[in-house]
Amino acid sequence: MNEVHGAATYAMIAAAAFAVTMLVTGRMIPLLRKKQFGQFIREEGPEAHLSKAGTPTMGGIAIAAGITVAVVISMFLPGSETAPKIAVLLSMYAFGAIGFIDDYNKIAKKQNEGLTPKQKLLLQILFGAALAVFMMIKEGTTVLIPFVRVTVDLDWLYIPFVVFIEVAMANAVNLTDGLDGLASSTSSIVACAFAVIGMIMGTGYEAMAVSGQAVFGAALGFLLYNRYPAQIFMGDTGSMALGGVLSATAIVGRMEWVLPIAGLIYVIEALSVIIQVTYFKKTGGKRVFRMAPIHHHFELGGWHETKVVRVFCLFTFVCCVIAVISVV
Repeated sequence: MNEVHGAATYAMIAAAAFAVTMLVTGRMIPLLRKKQFGQFIREEGPEAHLSKAGTPTMGGIAIAAGITVAVVISMFLPGSETAPKIAVLLSMYAFGAIGFIDDYNKIAKKQNEGLTPKQKLLLQILFGAALAVFMMIKEGTTVLIPFVRVTVDLDWLYIPFVVFIEVAMANAVNLTDGLDGLASSTSSIVACAFAVIGMIMGTGYEAMAVSGQAVFGAALGFLLYNRYPAQIFMGDTGSMALGGVLSATAIVGRMEWVLPIAGLIYVIEALSVIIQVTYFKKTGGKRVFRMAPIHHHFELGGWHETKVVRVFCLFTFVCCVIAVISVV
């Protein structure tokens, strides 16, 4: 167990994130309805989802608020690792801001203009590079290899490595956010895994443990309103912020290679889109999946979206158990 904080302290951090997110989300729902900040549903998506049009969105603001309060509270505790926690929060804000711009233009301005794909990618790369440089200065360029439990020094390759982790994770979580409660539930499980790893590993991993607990609590607080039938969606604001904060949580703990193990569901979701698009173009319109991302494939195959979420959560739980075992 971590020498800096006990289990009760970490539970308090998770509880604070849960309470703040729950309260802010509850207040946001009527406000967003009044402002008519409703979700736009793509016509090419599953027909059953068209009824969700108009559901309040941009709930990611509440998730970010809960995580912020919990992490800031932890900074006042003895032995707090303040600098990496600030880096985690800044990563969340940076990627969340990209999603917020898209949400605001689609929902508030009723237009699809916003940032272009190239602009979004450039900003994501810049934000990822900033975190990479911070970690190089603060902790060096070594990363832990799971299962064999050895560290490898990536030297200057560390910067593109971290950039790839951040950009890939943010976009993968964004793709996963397509069913009620899917992104929030799977993210809570992944965050919990990193919290457990940080608590077990001990001194030097306090920032990762705290961030994991904060994301865990916030995701659950939001899930109260986001589970089927969802009263609110997190929007790109939330999914991009979650991707940024989860990847930063792994990076400050030097657990970058553990992230694709714990978050394998995100990898699969992203790969399903890449495979679908590539195969579609190569074959002149043929498809591998009924619809991508892959959660829609199962949905169109007859699974109710609650079943898809349950199965994906169980899969994520198993992956997270393997991830914890791989490093502790």
